[in-house]
Amino acid sequence: MAIIVNLDVMMAKRKMSLGELAQKVDITMANLSILKNNKARAVRFSTLEAICKALDCQPGDILEFVPDGEEDR
Repeated sequence: MAIIVNLDVMMAKRKMSLGELAQKVDITMANLSILKNNKARAVRFSTLEAICKALDCQPGDILEFVPDGEEDR
């Protein structure tokens, strides 16, 4: 996968639990967990915007592009 989701890193920096973020973003914990664990196939901009507002960060703090073949480095 070329896009890595670093949501867990930002949540740790902000000392925010999955449940607290889910409540602030108004998304189910199951769907947020899918995103956090790099299992999501897509994310809506409205969801990304809400996550960035809740965590006071930029989309680039959450999403990272890693060229193919470099995921394990």
